[in-house]
Parts: sequence; C-alpha cells; structure tokens
Amino acid sequence: MRRTQLYLDDQLWSALHARARREKTTISELVRQAVRERYVGNLESRKEAMQRFVGIRKADGNDRDARVEVRRLRRGSRLDRLADR
Repeated sequence: MRRTQLYLDDQLWSALHARARREKTTISELVRQAVRERYVGNLESRKEAMQRFVGIRKADGNDRDARVEVRRLRRGSRLDRLADR
C-alpha cells in the first residue's frame, strides 16, 4: 500500500467526515472505496461484458465473414431502406 496526500475543500471533508462517523470507518477507507468503484470496479465490469460479448456472432451458428455480413447489410441504397419504413 502506498501513502498519498489529498487536498479537500471544507464541504467535501465535512461530508466525508460525517459519513465515516456514520459508517464507523475512516475517511481514507471511504476514498479507497470510491476510487475502486470509479476506476477499478468499472474496468472489471467492462472487461466482463466484453468477454461475454466476444464470440456472440458465432454462438448463433453463423460463421460468415464479417465483411460479407457488412456487405449484406449495406445492399441497396439508403433511399430504398428509408422507403421501407
């Protein structure tokens, strides 16, 4: 663990101090939790989401090349697609 120093305005310090007392913890622990949730936890959830997404096209049994799929979707003109709406 590394030590760091932060400058907090009075309003933020008061809010953290009150919450730390209410939760019977330290301001330092509240800051560590907030940093984990904002920068680490979010990264972990994004990684998990990407891992679930990888291979999703192959899961439906369709192994077409992505270029072929894009060409199929782009077939026709924009006006034709808009007319179908």
